[in-house]
Amino acid sequence: MNILLVLPVVIPLTTLLLGLLVKRHHAWVSFISLAGSLALLAAGVWLVMLAAQGVVLSGQMANWAAPYGISLVIDRLSAVMVAITGVIGLATLVYAHRQPMPADFLRDVHLFVQGLLAGICGAFITADVFNLYVWFEVLLIGSFALIALGGGERRLAGAMTYLVLNMLATLMFLLAAGLVYGSTGTLNMGELALIFRADQATSGAWLGVMLMLMSFAVKAALFPLFGWLPASYHVAWTPVSALFAGLLTKVGVYALIRMVTLLWPEPGMVHTVLLWVACATMIIGVLGAAAQTEVRRILSFHIVSQVGYMVLGLALATPLALAGAVFYLIHHIVVKANLFFVGGVAARLTGSERLAAMGGLYASKPLLAVLFAIPALSLAGIPPLSGFWAKFVLVKASLDAGVWIATFFALLTGIFTLLSMSKIWNESFLKAHPQPEQLGVAGDGPRGAWLTMIVLAAITVLIGFGAGPVMEYAVASAEQLVEAPAYLQLIERGGE
Repeated sequence: MNILLVLPVVIPLTTLLLGLLVKRHHAWVSFISLAGSLALLAAGVWLVMLAAQGVVLSGQMANWAAPYGISLVIDRLSAVMVAITGVIGLATLVYAHRQPMPADFLRDVHLFVQGLLAGICGAFITADVFNLYVWFEVLLIGSFALIALGGGERRLAGAMTYLVLNMLATLMFLLAAGLVYGSTGTLNMGELALIFRADQATSGAWLGVMLMLMSFAVKAALFPLFGWLPASYHVAWTPVSALFAGLLTKVGVYALIRMVTLLWPEPGMVHTVLLWVACATMIIGVLGAAAQTEVRRILSFHIVSQVGYMVLGLALATPLALAGAVFYLIHHIVVKANLFFVGGVAARLTGSERLAAMGGLYASKPLLAVLFAIPALSLAGIPPLSGFWAKFVLVKASLDAGVWIATFFALLTGIFTLLSMSKIWNESFLKAHPQPEQLGVAGDGPRGAWLTMIVLAAITVLIGFGAGPVMEYAVASAEQLVEAPAYLQLIERGGE
């Protein structure tokens, strides 16, 4: 089996193991973790370059033939998801480097982040439902530990909310996998695709898959199953919440996109349900953000809202809409993580995350104002930034499909998003600080944090101005999602 297939998982797991071996030496843990994250990014870029040339990697662990062995597939979508996971993982650790926190705390952050990255990448490359469940478990363990890290009543309360609801979703997933296996005799995604595409699925298989999609919907924070996210993300340490904001819900979205396109390449009942769920998610999320008065709680509700756009592309099920969903995934991961990073620095400088207690940042830190404006305007869909092109493609796809209600909610959500970002801008940057003598007392923070925000803002601008190549990649990714050549060929050739 091509070694490239396992690199996205082997690199963070090896990094975690090496970090555990030298955990008494905090500086070594930090160095190893940063080096491992850089290696994961390099592997992801390599995979994207291969995928852009039409290379699809697939194989079986230990050469056990499909559908009995563990199948792995890296196509265009999974390759870019691994690459962007490397970007956000490295950005998180660079941002966290030299932050004024206890050495043991920072060491544990590095170790748990590597475990989390392994779980995320494993979910992106697996072609087997049970192993997807395993990687979700790895994700749950690492993410719960990161939320709870540091303790405190508020943080532990948020961590428990996160754990309980995500554990229920994971148990639902396990039950669903059992139903699907009992009804079909397989959990291989390629073989399931052949069964469902041939309309040979039993009622038990349908019930199992529906439960599976519901568990993915919880992980993706779709309406009405999103309440755990705004109740938990804002309590974590800022770099951790930025990592979560960028990546965790996207694992659920990825699983939804992968399973729905595999089993139902043509529009049907499932797509109709997803359409209404997507519209409700967009508008309820953005209205929830409008009611909040803390920066990270506002941004947390916007995660929910923006997930609706991605699922809208899946629900419309046209090639252009699927390409828009892929484009939106790429754009949103970078933008949302950066907004949380900027929010953390703003809270440090002003001494609070409450909008009423913030202010004065435009005059005192103009660079930070620019670094907020770029992802904020991109999130709202202002041209020529990445968010504009992502929204434009989805709106055009909905118009082409004649789904006017989707167009209406997409545009309305964009307007409300702009208003919400304007509220943060006015309160945090334009107005005077209520206690000017307290502004900037805590200092600017480590240079790594500023470097992280600058690089992510630059990526957002580059995606906007380089939308053509990104869109070409997204269109080719959408074609692979529907045709699923690697998933189906693993079954046809018996895993050879």
